[in-house]
Amino acid sequence: MANINETYARDLDLNLLRVFVVVAEEGSLTRAASRLYVTQPAMSAAMRRLATFVGAELIVRQGRGVAVTARGAELLAAARAHLQPLVAAATATPVFDPKTSTARIRFGLADGLEAVILPRLIARLQREAPRLQLIVLGVQFRTIEEKLLTNQIDFAVTVADDLPQSILRQPLRIQHAGSPGFVCLFDSRFTRLGRTLNERQYFEQEHVIVSYAGDTRGIIEDLLGKTRSVRVSVPAFGYIADVVDGSSLVATVPSLLARELIKHAPTFAHSLCRSRWKARASTYCGHASPTRIRRRVSCASRSRASSNRPRFEHRNGNAASAKRPAKPARERHR
Repeated sequence: MANINETYARDLDLNLLRVFVVVAEEGSLTRAASRLYVTQPAMSAAMRRLATFVGAELIVRQGRGVAVTARGAELLAAARAHLQPLVAAATATPVFDPKTSTARIRFGLADGLEAVILPRLIARLQREAPRLQLIVLGVQFRTIEEKLLTNQIDFAVTVADDLPQSILRQPLRIQHAGSPGFVCLFDSRFTRLGRTLNERQYFEQEHVIVSYAGDTRGIIEDLLGKTRSVRVSVPAFGYIADVVDGSSLVATVPSLLARELIKHAPTFAHSLCRSRWKARASTYCGHASPTRIRRRVSCASRSRASSNRPRFEHRNGNAASAKRPAKPARERHR
């Protein structure tokens, strides 16, 4: 048997074998050309080149189509035996071994969840996937869909509303049922507040808020129609600790974040709002009526086929999921 170098020296185009198999399966040059998205003259030329290489006719006309010759039948059997394993090998899903993988994973993470998610995630990766690279990118409910569908990120942990069915969602329980969604965080050296605040006490304070729109409005203003005394507006929750530390400002933050910040700053404390106005405000945060503005924290990832896979959704404590509110301004801030 000639070695592969001798075969290539004779100018065998291995793609001609694929063309021949399709012609034999279709029994027609016209249908084969349509299946391979080429013209019929190109198909005829390819068959002539292969016949020249083999040194024998491989197909003959039969009625309005073609049939394989005896030599063609021999070549067809051999070609199929080799082409099918090659196609299977080329399209097989690579085996993933986390212990040895050097893959680069792009992870989208919502603002305010860094201290909650990253330490545990990185610790687990060091144990189970020590060579894997993790690229963390900021996402929010406005950007999560585009970033996943355009392959800018591979998966994400974030607040999300309605997403296409091609995006899988997995529930994450990152706080206990009944835990408050948001609390008031402050530096106890400069601000004296009790365990609970009423509406009057809350609005008497000076505030630092997180605004993704770069202004001084937040969910409290949108829901209650009342204006807080905002002294500082920052673009992300990552700024909150440095602003609160050493100041008399109060920040309304997720309770998960407050607990993490208090661990590292013993002078920090937090208060809850238990009055009727809190019940109104908590509707937005997912603690009141499930028929109004409800949000979902979810771990989302891309998938081409979601119809036969589990749909993932997250319920964070009492928080439920829902569609976007009628007034998107309420979702712009914290």
